[in-house]
Amino acid sequence: MSYLKGGQFLVKETQADEIFIREEFGEEQQMMLGATQDFTEREIRPHLMRFEEKDYALVENIIRKAGELGLLAISVPEKYSGLGMSFNTGMLICEEISSLTGSVATAFGAHTGIGTLPVLLYGTEDQKQHYLPKLASGEWIACYNLTEPDAGSDANAGKTKAVLTEDEEHYEISGQKIWISNAGFAQVFIVFARIEDDKNITGFIFEKDKVEGLTLNPEEAKLGIRSSSTRQVFFNQVKVPKSAMLGERGEGFKIAMNALNVGRIKLSVAVTGAAKKVLNYAINYANERKQFKTPIASFGAIQYKLAEMATKTFVADAGNYRAGQNIEDHIHRLEKEGLSAQDSKLKGVEEYAIECAILKVFGSEMIQYVSDEAVQIYGGMGFSAESEIEACYRDARISRIYEGTNEINRLLLVKMMMKKAMTGEIDLFGPAKAVAKELMSIPSFNDVSEGFFHEEKKILNNLKKTVLMVAGTATKKLGQKLAEEQEVMMNVANMIIEVYMLESALLKTEKLVQKDGETKHNEKISMCINYLHHAVEEVRKNGKEALYAISDGDEQSMLLMGLKRFTKTKATNLKEHRRCIAKKLIEEKQYCFDPPQL
Repeated sequence: MSYLKGGQFLVKETQADEIFIREEFGEEQQMMLGATQDFTEREIRPHLMRFEEKDYALVENIIRKAGELGLLAISVPEKYSGLGMSFNTGMLICEEISSLTGSVATAFGAHTGIGTLPVLLYGTEDQKQHYLPKLASGEWIACYNLTEPDAGSDANAGKTKAVLTEDEEHYEISGQKIWISNAGFAQVFIVFARIEDDKNITGFIFEKDKVEGLTLNPEEAKLGIRSSSTRQVFFNQVKVPKSAMLGERGEGFKIAMNALNVGRIKLSVAVTGAAKKVLNYAINYANERKQFKTPIASFGAIQYKLAEMATKTFVADAGNYRAGQNIEDHIHRLEKEGLSAQDSKLKGVEEYAIECAILKVFGSEMIQYVSDEAVQIYGGMGFSAESEIEACYRDARISRIYEGTNEINRLLLVKMMMKKAMTGEIDLFGPAKAVAKELMSIPSFNDVSEGFFHEEKKILNNLKKTVLMVAGTATKKLGQKLAEEQEVMMNVANMIIEVYMLESALLKTEKLVQKDGETKHNEKISMCINYLHHAVEEVRKNGKEALYAISDGDEQSMLLMGLKRFTKTKATNLKEHRRCIAKKLIEEKQYCFDPPQL
């Protein structure tokens, strides 16, 4: 059976019944979600203000309690004392447990993601047996030591050294790491260092209390995520046995990148969960706050904000679980083909690295927008440290920086897409040539409308053509120098992101309409139409900027005519669509576009 490869969404049409939506989670997943919601309401919500007081012990205690409940064990196989649940189930739990405070979200993500996955994906059997049960239970908490003062986005440039001892039985690790989450209370340290003059770094894993020469700086003072433990770590000839090597020598960069792929999509669900809680604050405040003797929720300017916040949140949710299921399905596909469970998980995530990067960028910018607008709805109260919203605003800011900055992720997703095209993994050049040919032809006006979202899908298809036209022109004109033209790369990345997110929202809504009918999902339809017009404007703007930069003369005129043709939409009263969305939110007094709990 054929399947959509990572990045192939740009040149292939996806049907609604081919994607997964959160409404399709089964009873077991919903029960797990319910238990997680009970946990967050009981253990996290009552202490929200304490998270702003650098209460690291509180975060450590919550993570350990989450371990006792099994919430750290979701993705760990049963043979290592985990629950062995699916990738998408892990996403669902991550979304909820990360939703109320960035301090817990960061500690949870650092432990279950970059702190556990490298062991699961690259560890020897002995390492898995030794570490995974205690990581899954929360008895041990992990930290991931990659970033250095001169090696942030360029992770492979780290200067930390691992020197083989004279007896050739140990390595001595020396160097400095910065911004290490969970360092203050972690027992398990995953560390990346360079052996001799190797091209790539190597991973190591060890227990803190079994080594000497490891020291920590005091906790960093931070803008947000204030109770998340973040420290500098110094290694002074920290002696570890050769068996502490994680994966093969020189495999550290690969380990780091694959762990970050998972971290990126998990970050997207985490901030989507946070956006829903922030929206709930904003909706309730708008309902309660009166100006001119009227709740501000009745004002069109406020309804505009609520509708835009909900639209972006809904779109993020659609993309998250679509990509999560693609990863999960590919893992199962590879296992059936005879690949080991370990390699299947590795390659399953690696295949959809483009989508993971897209979701990280979109989600992190979405939560920044939503939290900023929530502060605006609160007005002066939103600027007060006594409000719930002020901390949400500050916590949101880090999400555009970690798991690879958004700039790096934008450049990366275009590079990955081009690499897949160059290796023939995805045929981008054929469709790009077809679009170039279409530019020279007379437009067809014989299109007959049929099927749900037919017009919207036609526009989506034209947006894909726009990306191919711009990216194809850039590749043809610049060749290998395209990578040096970062502004153009960013333009192309922005266009690709809009295409994927719009398609995800349209397909999710179409699937729901096929099941329940249009009336039940009027507001979701309005969110799709609202987002479609946003996506068209973004694609048009970025396309124009890129074409101005890479073309001139008659060629530029022709390309700009193509851009205008491919980004054409019908006049639509978006004000009424936004009012439809806002009315539902205000009536329900919450973000109400997730399925009801069993």
